[in-house]
Amino acid sequence: MSPRPESPLQRLRRSGPPPWRLAAVGVFVAAGALFVTSSLDADGLDLRASSVSDLDTVVRQERERTDGLQQRVETLNAEVDRLGAGVGDAEVRRLRREVETLRAPAGFAAVRGPAVTVTLEDAPSERIDEAVGSGEVTADQLVVHQQDIQAVANALWAGGAEAMTLQEQRVVSTTGIKCVGNTVVLHGVPYAPPYVITAVGDPSRLLDSLEDSEYIAGYRTYVEAYDLGYRVSVQDEVTLPGYSGAAELRHATPVLTEDSDRG
Repeated sequence: MSPRPESPLQRLRRSGPPPWRLAAVGVFVAAGALFVTSSLDADGLDLRASSVSDLDTVVRQERERTDGLQQRVETLNAEVDRLGAGVGDAEVRRLRREVETLRAPAGFAAVRGPAVTVTLEDAPSERIDEAVGSGEVTADQLVVHQQDIQAVANALWAGGAEAMTLQEQRVVSTTGIKCVGNTVVLHGVPYAPPYVITAVGDPSRLLDSLEDSEYIAGYRTYVEAYDLGYRVSVQDEVTLPGYSGAAELRHATPVLTEDSDRG
């Protein structure tokens, strides 16, 4: 008696699962491994956190990091001063007395007295959109720039300011103010608006100097027309901290040539 022929279903069972099923299982295993790896790398956090693209958050984080480093510098400077005070050499003592005499004029000592504070801020975003949409001005004209801050600082110096801070950082002779995008960098630290400038001095003279500035008068036309931020207040007494950053001066030195030697 001849054997009964196999049905297609029996042949399929005997030959094992088709290749495409094995491939599908491999894909699912690989995908699971990738999910596990991503979870471990993220440590439960969002790998594409929205704060990465949030400029205000980035600026705040950078400022906090810099503040921590600045605190470390102050601690080390204090340690250097403590160790230096123990040196008994007469020449060292003379130099230390000279340094102490120059600390206040150089801006390294705190200053207390009546003050004027000027706060500069970008126009509200909805006002910018409205004005730019109507074609009246450009968005660049309704935000605070480096030259606006410098104009206020110059007017306060001209009004007899004894000391000044910007964003609570002491302004000294080596202070540079730079625009980077829509932030201002001061002593290497980025700051977002509002920008707060405080000057110790005779309030009446400081206020008169602000009023006499032609640049500030032009700035205030945008304040009145487009709500660009400009606020002035007077304080009976404030204490401005001394500058605590690096005191190293960087300068260029001319290179002597044969022609210059003969001249």
